[in-house]
Amino acid sequence: MRQAQLHTVCESARCPNLGECWSKRTATFMILGDICTRNCGFCAIRVGRPLDVDPDEPRRVAEIARAMGLKHVVVTSVARDELPDEGSGHFAATIQALREAIPGVIVEVLTPDFKGKRWCVRRVVEARPDIYNHNIETVRRLSPSVRPQARYERTLDVLRAVKNMDPAIHTKSGIMLGLGETHEEVLETLRDLRQVGVSAVTIGQYLRPTTTHHLPVVEYVPPARFQEYERIGEEMGFVFVASGPFVRSSYNAQAFSEKLMAERLAQVSAA
Repeated sequence: MRQAQLHTVCESARCPNLGECWSKRTATFMILGDICTRNCGFCAIRVGRPLDVDPDEPRRVAEIARAMGLKHVVVTSVARDELPDEGSGHFAATIQALREAIPGVIVEVLTPDFKGKRWCVRRVVEARPDIYNHNIETVRRLSPSVRPQARYERTLDVLRAVKNMDPAIHTKSGIMLGLGETHEEVLETLRDLRQVGVSAVTIGQYLRPTTTHHLPVVEYVPPARFQEYERIGEEMGFVFVASGPFVRSSYNAQAFSEKLMAERLAQVSAA
């Protein structure tokens, strides 16, 4: 990763699962640099003026993923609001490079909202990722303070648009707990995600990256409540639910991937 000058969200976002995931040869590539144009109150990624887009980055991501022997590759990015296409073309190029380098690879993307621009969403969808992840992050009431440059409804619109454009793509989203949400608000968010066709959801505990520049933790949610949300999510019809204090967007992504691989084998056998 260092030699190829690539970034991971694992390091940039200070993920608590870095040691566990890297020991399993699982990492989430972060494209388009490591400087974000948005200043969300929960995120540890640097904010500022990003560097120029590196056109060779998609090829390097694919080469390193192949060298690591990855069968499930997760690609995310910082927000690049200053770019005309919001970085969507770079996502598409990276997906294409991975497809060419690793036959049969399952590609999961975790994208920004592209300010809701349908043509940007379509550009990524037409590159045919297997899983399209876009995090809603928190409940409707808290969204303006937690992610002031994003919108709760915009996130739902993006996830709805992906399913409308290509129903075969699995959509995924994630929620943080401990920011002051109520039990009923969490259930409302899960219902909203199901209504727009989301099939996988991750639920984790918000942990404050710094004590001075980030939102405070209102509550440390007990493990039993995470287990309850996992049960409820499954009852709502989510295909995959990962719920626990240290769960993050890409945590245990391989488990969902294995379900998709099983589906593919079943489809091939049926054909």
